[in-house]
Amino acid sequence: MARVRVRQHVNPLSAKYRQPLILPEWEKIYLDVNQPLHLDIGCARGKFLLQMAPLYPNINFLGVEIRKPLVIEANEQRDRLQLSNLHFLFCNINLYIQPLLGSFPSQTLEGVSIQFPDPWFKRSHQKRRVVQPDLVQAITDYLVDTGSVFLQSDIREVAEEMADNFLTNTGFQKQHQDPWLQENPFPIPTQREIATLNKNEPIYRMLLKKRNPSHQ
Repeated sequence: MARVRVRQHVNPLSAKYRQPLILPEWEKIYLDVNQPLHLDIGCARGKFLLQMAPLYPNINFLGVEIRKPLVIEANEQRDRLQLSNLHFLFCNINLYIQPLLGSFPSQTLEGVSIQFPDPWFKRSHQKRRVVQPDLVQAITDYLVDTGSVFLQSDIREVAEEMADNFLTNTGFQKQHQDPWLQENPFPIPTQREIATLNKNEPIYRMLLKKRNPSHQ
């Protein structure tokens, strides 16, 4: 199959990406919808999840991506691999994080990953960045008490802003003493991670756990 060519960056605030969210019936997507759920925000072509899903059949994986052609391509690959614990969804996550997470059985969201999101360097464009306070609060609301969030970027400014947004929310605490996590906790690296490491450039990673309400 020919590789789909799409724009690297799209403006999530434009009218084109504010169309209503169409949610599938999850019982028809996943073999067992009550399994723990891992949400990967900004999954691009989905290669990370396409390799993770076979390794962890007892976890349901959901990749969310704003570029629809990539979602179609990833789901076609999922079908070829016959993975019943994986789905890719076309979604503007900052608009629809609450209804999306609310459509799953309660107490199933156990993990979230946000890896190498679009940096949007211009100050006037930074409101387009994916990690905003409302997104963090929604994840706090739906993540199970033992749940975790993994962040990584090759842009220090972006990593620091993501970390600040999560740590400002009292629902999260960092799981390592060093400012940044040295190793990826997952066995599968993303394509961007591989490319960055091959150039011997730094990656800024952070692992957060949901704070126990009794300790807040």
